[in-house]
Amino acid sequence: MGKPPFPTPEILNAPPSWRCIDFISDLHLHEDLPRTTAALAAYLRSTPADAVLILGDLFEAWVGDDMRHQPYEQACVDMLREVGQRCHLGIMVGNRDFLLGADILADCGAHPLHDPTVLKAWGQSALLIHGDELCLADTAYLRFRAQVRQAAWQSAFLSAPLDARLDQARQMRAASQAHQQTQTPTEWADVDETVAGEWMQAAHASLLIHGHTHRPQSQPFGRPGGVRHVLSDWDLDHGQPRAEVLRWQASGFTRIALA
Repeated sequence: MGKPPFPTPEILNAPPSWRCIDFISDLHLHEDLPRTTAALAAYLRSTPADAVLILGDLFEAWVGDDMRHQPYEQACVDMLREVGQRCHLGIMVGNRDFLLGADILADCGAHPLHDPTVLKAWGQSALLIHGDELCLADTAYLRFRAQVRQAAWQSAFLSAPLDARLDQARQMRAASQAHQQTQTPTEWADVDETVAGEWMQAAHASLLIHGHTHRPQSQPFGRPGGVRHVLSDWDLDHGQPRAEVLRWQASGFTRIALA
């Protein structure tokens, strides 16, 4: 697929009033995940954050903004609107929910979070990405990504009836779950460190924050003095429960386990 060029990032300057920024990703919300959904609702009600930034894959699948009127998705919108009314809620699309559009963001009271975004806070710059675009070893996925991110493909897909799109999403979810059962997260492709370092350099960022890989860790990465913070996925309904928030304050970063 070749090395992806660094896209022009959006800049998010944290206002002086912000004292706490929370990052989460890869919640993969679905009606079959009641405990995960409840944990997110409890977190959103209690977080002291001035900003909650969701770095992709909020939903397991998203087939168009008309999906937001389905009972489960409408309940999620209502949950997100509550936090969007009292703090800055930013939502980045991921590989699962890349069709999230302006209508659902407006209903949630959320701000679109561009991939990539450079967040400037407390004298530092952090490059925010979902992470899928830099998993260069996953060539099959990157070919799929290149196809479905095209405006023509999206227009054709969204022109189909909602029921047909929902059925296709169910089929894709079943196929994805079957494939995941043959692998562990340690076998999944990771963000390419060389290219990530080039992106960090181009963004003048010493920090990289991303999700997608489901391997939460903080480590030196990418460029001299660079550090990356990988966000956790959330799942309290299957296997080992996991749910975590990465919190950034003037004093530094803290991981908060919720499972």
